[in-house]
Amino acid sequence: MDKKDNTDIAFKTTGCTWLSSVSDQVGVPLDQVNFIACQVFGLAVAFWFRLCLNPQRNTPEVRHAVATIIGASFITFCFGWYTMIASVGYLTVCQVSRVFIFDYGILSTDFSGPLMIITQKITTLAFQVHDGMCRKQEELKDDQRRLAVHSKPSLLEYLSYNINFLSILVGPCSIYKDYIEFIKGQHVQHRLKRVKDSSSQQNGWDKVPEPSPVRAVINKLLVCACCLLWFFIITKAFPITYNVDPQFISEASFITRLAYALISVQAARPKFYFAWTLADAIHNAAGYGVSGVNERGEVSWDLISNVRIWEIETATSFKSFIDSWNIQTALWLKSVCYDRAPYYRMPLTFVLSAIWHGVYPGYYFTFITAIPITLAARSVRRNFREYFLSSPLLKICYDVVTWAATQLTVCYTVMPFLLLAVEPTMQYYRSMYFHVHVISILTLILLPSKPSSFKSEIQALHSNNNVKED
Repeated sequence: MDKKDNTDIAFKTTGCTWLSSVSDQVGVPLDQVNFIACQVFGLAVAFWFRLCLNPQRNTPEVRHAVATIIGASFITFCFGWYTMIASVGYLTVCQVSRVFIFDYGILSTDFSGPLMIITQKITTLAFQVHDGMCRKQEELKDDQRRLAVHSKPSLLEYLSYNINFLSILVGPCSIYKDYIEFIKGQHVQHRLKRVKDSSSQQNGWDKVPEPSPVRAVINKLLVCACCLLWFFIITKAFPITYNVDPQFISEASFITRLAYALISVQAARPKFYFAWTLADAIHNAAGYGVSGVNERGEVSWDLISNVRIWEIETATSFKSFIDSWNIQTALWLKSVCYDRAPYYRMPLTFVLSAIWHGVYPGYYFTFITAIPITLAARSVRRNFREYFLSSPLLKICYDVVTWAATQLTVCYTVMPFLLLAVEPTMQYYRSMYFHVHVISILTLILLPSKPSSFKSEIQALHSNNNVKED
């Protein structure tokens, strides 16, 4: 019996099996237990890293080396012989193996997660080095000029940036310059520096005391606890796969199926909130993540935050939802694709996002579906929003309607992302009568791309009359 159990565990995860008894007791897959264990341990190590390996008492080389060694240990513990360092090409090979070798059976926190983050870092740094060393400054956009790297990183800096323990498991991808400043102990100074009011030195800066991240970390850990509670109580009660259950589709009304789809997708979000918020807390605990000072004069620890939960749940447009979800990945896509593509920037960005996520067909259904939806949402906003800004009541009505439409549209769009395969995706879309696809395409056909308001038409007419009089 024991031998059989060990065989099952070896098949289900390529990582360490030390915590298999914990997995059995809590009913959570072993790979996810390993992931949480490493992140919790990483949180403790992050505090130690900030306090005991303070940059004032340790060299950048020591901090780089420790961050790299612990990060490598994490990926070995979680993924065992699947530990690799690669770019887009190898990542795609691994993604193909997930589908065709493991036949959709490999668990969710598999080896591709760290590879996806490393791919972001490698390509981000490559473009930034290219901008700093191979392009003229006047050719660069403002952000590209600010983030350009003007010298090649050392091997230790490169390894530390890519596989440091803070971000190796779930990210997020941060800017190379910000990470190097953090290791050197210059991160807080550069974010909170102030010009001296009276200084004997020209261009001198006040020495800013390092702010404590404890409050920010505690707040984010409380969010993680709520997400974990939500997962065990709500998420498991509304499985995504029930959306394509044949009996449910045949017996439930369209409205019932629509409502269940909305609830099940919203119930699936907290696991992402948990992972990203915990990763953010780990970075903060190490002293990394200061973005500046907010309106209340408090230090903001959201430089590398990957999710804005309130903005997601209250989003009134498809764009505002996307802007608050997986934020650092969106910035990566903007940096390496959207800002650099000469034509078809939005479609190319969606395609790159799909390729980066993997080769599951559901990913491509989601991102290709998002293209007409995004264009249609823009068209609706351009044509109708101005008519609802004349009074607070109309604006509230507009916000309520657009919030409901956004949540339903997001649910429809991301369902293939969660179902993964072609058959359940098509089964779901057929049960929904492809209604969002149809509405989006009709919107693009029927609404003018460049609407002109009544006021602008009057102005144009007046201008034409003046020309005739002249």
